[in-house]
Amino acid sequence: VHPYLRRRDGIDPVTYPSPQVEEVLQRTLGVPIFQEQVMKLAVVAAGFTPGEADQLRRAMAAWRRRGGLELFEKRLTEGMLERGYAGEFAERIFKQIQGFGEYGFPESHAASFALLVYVSAWLKCHEPAAFFCALLNSQPMGFYAPAQLIRAARRDGVEVRPADVHYSDWDSTLERDTHGDPVLRLGLRLVKGLSAAGAEQVIKARHVRRFISIQDLAEQSRLDRKDLGVLAASGALKSLAKNRHRARWDVAGVQKPTPLLPQIRIPEGTPLLRISTEGQDITTDYRHLGFTLGRHPLALLRTHLMTMRIEQASTVTELEHGTVTYAAGLVITRQRPSSAAGVTFVTIEDETGYLNLVVWERVAKSQRSVLLGVTLLGVKGHVQKEGDVVHVVAERLYDHSALLGSLPTRSRDFH
Repeated sequence: VHPYLRRRDGIDPVTYPSPQVEEVLQRTLGVPIFQEQVMKLAVVAAGFTPGEADQLRRAMAAWRRRGGLELFEKRLTEGMLERGYAGEFAERIFKQIQGFGEYGFPESHAASFALLVYVSAWLKCHEPAAFFCALLNSQPMGFYAPAQLIRAARRDGVEVRPADVHYSDWDSTLERDTHGDPVLRLGLRLVKGLSAAGAEQVIKARHVRRFISIQDLAEQSRLDRKDLGVLAASGALKSLAKNRHRARWDVAGVQKPTPLLPQIRIPEGTPLLRISTEGQDITTDYRHLGFTLGRHPLALLRTHLMTMRIEQASTVTELEHGTVTYAAGLVITRQRPSSAAGVTFVTIEDETGYLNLVVWERVAKSQRSVLLGVTLLGVKGHVQKEGDVVHVVAERLYDHSALLGSLPTRSRDFH
């Protein structure tokens, strides 16, 4: 992949050892990308028959599991040498063929995937509310959790409205603002612990008439105390109670009417409940939703992080190649693909964006517990830039999770 990108960007020259090879590889600048190209290359440059080329294709697809690709090395290299190709070219082509065991695929697969990417990119650009709504309704899936999807939607200018018993369906939906533009209403499915049956009862009951109180909601939808409790804790009762503390208070006072004892409503004074702090609200959001529509948790810690000389992600991405930096963020994902020679890739996030970390095997082994166990990860390393792609190559990792207090966060790890 990288040789192709370097040629595409004009860094390396595009060369062909013969007109026959140029005919096969011209579209991909002299670098075999697709399985069909490797098969054609084996025929025109090494004298393979079509049947032998198909056997090579099968071996490429299976060699990581069963081996056997080495059987073709002598046949390929000798065939190329006999037809006047340099030994260096033959060796390079075989190494690229070995690489197909990691990423190779037919051109038809590439075309299909490219179409999906293009359509997704078009939707994200022109209809971001619908795009992110669909992704949220397809969870669990993909690389990013709802917290990152919602944050990305808001960065793209999408208004995101909270889950609410008066307005939310089970799935997230689209509404219109006063200008007629689409906005994203979060669905009740995002409330942790809420049963699908309970959500259906709420939706069905509100179509009869609007709820006037939490007691009325409980009676009309026949919710049990567990579902009422998680709705209160998540903030989904805000249209019936101004804050979570009042919602929980009202839920605690809900009583079931009985046939023998009709419901008697006794007017009560408004309790003087302490308003929760911003930090408490964010922690509760993460506990009951997995995300917050408030500020990013690290925004509340930024002043303290500045005293520790920790840079924001947006600042790090603007630094020059090779600059030593110190950053920190919530761990979003960890990846250790088998093709990466022991390298672990980590994505961290703060209030300004993401940073992608490269953790070499040496660092991963010496700091395994920090790499795999922390939620707020600090990193000292140097900036690596290639075009628009920015990584931080980790030299040392730090555990700053204690700064988060009781904030519950989870990463998505792929190994």
